Amino acid sequence: MIVIANQKGGVGKTTTAVNIAAALGFGGLRVLLVDMDPQGNASTALGVDHRQGIRGTYEVLLDGDAIGWHVVQSTEAPGLWVLPATIDLAAAELELVSVAGRERRLADALDVYLRQHTYDYVLFDCPPSLGLLTLNALVAAKEILIPIQCEYYALEGVSQLLRTIDLVKGNLNDDLALSTVLLTMFDGRTRLATQVADEVRAHFPEQTLDTVIPRSVRISEAPSYGQTVITYHRASAGGQAYLAATAEIASRAN
Repeated sequence: MIVIANQKGGVGKTTTAVNIAAALGFGGLRVLLVDMDPQGNASTALGVDHRQGIRGTYEVLLDGDAIGWHVVQSTEAPGLWVLPATIDLAAAELELVSVAGRERRLADALDVYLRQHTYDYVLFDCPPSLGLLTLNALVAAKEILIPIQCEYYALEGVSQLLRTIDLVKGNLNDDLALSTVLLTMFDGRTRLATQVADEVRAHFPEQTLDTVIPRSVRISEAPSYGQTVITYHRASAGGQAYLAATAEIASRAN
């Protein structure tokens, strides 16, 4: 159960979530992706309708709906299921404040759902913030994957995320661990990218994957077609990188 989180925007969280989910699905595994971002970009990339009024994550968190009522099978990969997010979720941050047990709403719903449904992986795609939506994912998950872009100020904000992780571990979820750091938007032609990669590896020597995700036109194009890069152009550098990164993640789990 892996939450993909980084409160810094534009680092490739959703791109990473959907491509790892698709790669695992093509690997013959059963995967559930929980879309926690009101923008619903993960739902879009996985071919799942998330127009306003579609029921999904919001209703699970606020109305106590069962997850099983709203999960949809993705057209992007076999064995891949999605709990969609709509723009309604934007109001959830405020509406959850007065709800009892607000940090555990998702965890409790998942506990019930996973007693009756078996998955090899549950992935959570989070918004670029450390609000109650991300907190619900952190409480429900066992592991954290942090995408870090190979650009200036790459580690800015990561220290705040690490403090939040420590708070969650101390109070709400002792099982939570930072297991994976993935370097994204790597441009091997620039010295800066190499310096950032070296700095991240120095900070997280055990967690950082060997695979880096390159800057890629195909990765950028895929969402406009409502696809992951795995299905849009698997042979591209970006597609191959996400397949390799997913293989690394899977091998670490064994």
